[in-house]
Amino acid sequence: MADRILVHRLAVFARHGVLPEEERLGQRFYISLECRLDLAPAGRSDDVAATVSYADLAEIALDIATNRRFALIEALAEAIAETCLARFPRIETIAVRIDKPSAPIPAVLDYAAIEIVRGRSDSVATTETR
Repeated sequence: MADRILVHRLAVFARHGVLPEEERLGQRFYISLECRLDLAPAGRSDDVAATVSYADLAEIALDIATNRRFALIEALAEAIAETCLARFPRIETIAVRIDKPSAPIPAVLDYAAIEIVRGRSDSVATTETR
């Protein structure tokens, strides 16, 4: 599927990380989502009900990132992907990228990041209904 909905670099302040200082002080994270789905029905109908709202995607990412705490940004990404796949059956695959600009690394770098790609066959919501 070539069609995509993108949410690029949603900025959040949160307290994720392994170190106690990361929990205590918090830091900025950037979350990007790429959802693959068929956008033709929405394009033909001009009906928001025929697509997935990028506002809803951003709200899910923001809610999970700010209301839950994870030691690993990999776990944060998994929670976001799993929730989006469970809530929006139209999404075939989702890529979630988490950028951590203030990663506690003794080096000069722009950011550290992870990216995961999950699909319906990877979703806990899908496997639980089988």
